[in-house]
Amino acid sequence: MSNKEYTIRQEQLARFAKAMGHPARIAILQFLAKQETCYFGDIHEELPIAKATVSQHLKELKDSGLIQGEVETPKVKYCINRDNWQLAKELFGGFFGQCLCKKEDCC
Repeated sequence: MSNKEYTIRQEQLARFAKAMGHPARIAILQFLAKQETCYFGDIHEELPIAKATVSQHLKELKDSGLIQGEVETPKVKYCINRDNWQLAKELFGGFFGQCLCKKEDCC
């Protein structure tokens, strides 16, 4: 990159990676990915996450685009954002698949 700017794909990959950078968020994503429809309820009741921190983690995941949700009083509805989930899968696959060193003794 001669212009010293990051590509859109690099920025998106970093955004997804940052959002996934906490075990609680990974747990939330794994839980939501197993749901056949959007989840209505309190995620803290399903996962080992303190209620006080759940909304912060959900906000980070939603801001990254990995999940989508809305408040439907008195419950909140969340689900995986399927389009961005597929994009993340492609970006991470491409990122981890780019290593040319195939030998175990590279370094």
